[in-house]
Amino acid sequence: MNLYFEKLWEVSKTLTIKDILDIAIVTFIIYRILLLIQGSRALQMAAGLIIIVLLYLISDVFQLLTLNWILNTFMSSIFILIIIVFQDDIRKALAQIGKPTFLKIQTEFSYEIEEIVKAVTTLAEKRIGALIVIEREISLKDFLENATIIDSKVTKELLISIFNPKSPLHDGAVVISKGKILAAGVILPLSTNPDIAKDLGTRHRAAIGITEITDAISIVVSEETGYISLAVSGKIIRDITPATLRKMLSQLLGFESKAPWWVRIGYEIQKGT
Repeated sequence: MNLYFEKLWEVSKTLTIKDILDIAIVTFIIYRILLLIQGSRALQMAAGLIIIVLLYLISDVFQLLTLNWILNTFMSSIFILIIIVFQDDIRKALAQIGKPTFLKIQTEFSYEIEEIVKAVTTLAEKRIGALIVIEREISLKDFLENATIIDSKVTKELLISIFNPKSPLHDGAVVISKGKILAAGVILPLSTNPDIAKDLGTRHRAAIGITEITDAISIVVSEETGYISLAVSGKIIRDITPATLRKMLSQLLGFESKAPWWVRIGYEIQKGT
């Protein structure tokens, strides 16, 4: 056993930057593989293979000749066995590697935006009040203390059901984070800006308030008029169409022109999109 530690110490003294980089890359690959198979049947099979490898090392250290010979025979074909056993998981992993990460993120955001726009359109047509807040870089967890945690995929149907007047959660805000409805019934701080229009109610003031202290985006549906509004950076754009809302969300979430948001929004509204 001491001989092994001595060998390891000698090897560690000869390590170069290239060797460390090599080890780091292999470690990362193993980590990604473990994430891929987590919770699947493949994880149990991988655990079994690890036990066999450990037994092989133990038999080598303690000179258990018969066991070592059997396991050595098995280890000589372990790579072929791994390919056979994990062929489905390897296929999935290669397919995921082939997908551009940015395209995946953009597709997820596009789906989220579309579901939000559909829900807001339906709520506006029925004049059902709503307040949806989309988290960006700054976390909104500090505002979720008395909220109802949902942690569900963003869907039109779920958003509409939350804001149904008969729902116990309809008075608060919905917070969306990382493509999921994180919480409902969220109480937000109201804006105290004296320049806000006097006809704006509590829901609109809450929408503006949260954007004054975070980088979140707020979408409001007025139950009195059915108008759709969007607030960001302490400013609110009122009475916008679903098409304009879709465009604004795409811009604000970073998938369109990098020009200042108020310039882009003004241009889109002027075009009547």
